Amino acid sequence: MDSKKPSVPDKKLAAVCGLFCPSCTVYIGNHKDPGRLEAMSRRIGQPLDKLQCNGCRSDKRSYYCENICKMYKCAAEKGIDFCGECGEYPCADLKSFQAEMPHRLELWKSQERIKEAGYEKWFEEMDRHYSCPSCGTINSAYDMACWKCGTAPGCNFVSEHKEETIRMMASKK
Repeated sequence: MDSKKPSVPDKKLAAVCGLFCPSCTVYIGNHKDPGRLEAMSRRIGQPLDKLQCNGCRSDKRSYYCENICKMYKCAAEKGIDFCGECGEYPCADLKSFQAEMPHRLELWKSQERIKEAGYEKWFEEMDRHYSCPSCGTINSAYDMACWKCGTAPGCNFVSEHKEETIRMMASKK
């Protein structure tokens, strides 16, 4: 299990839609916190092997990313690296995707930052944005407290979007 952060920005962990793969709860479960992945498997009714993921551009993507997400295949067909490079950006599929879940709240901001500064700089910024202010562990948008040390909030994303995340998740129940 990989317990270290990537030492350099890794493009396979920079999703075409603008998500930062290391902050994905599925990715964290695969690489750092297997108990999280087991709980998720039970909760959503998918076997563990369907939740294996090494990032958006990797050869092993979770069931959702491989079979339901439209952005990766679309970007590959158009020969672009990120949705923000597309002449149709933001398309209806991306708008719908962005509005569905709280961890996608910053997609537009991410696409603009990638275009402005490059994915490498954006990647470094996202690493800090999702890292625990106390121990440096990368947390997901749903980790209200750091999953490793318990510091609250678990990261800047949670600090900025906690209320909206809670509200959106409550409406899904």
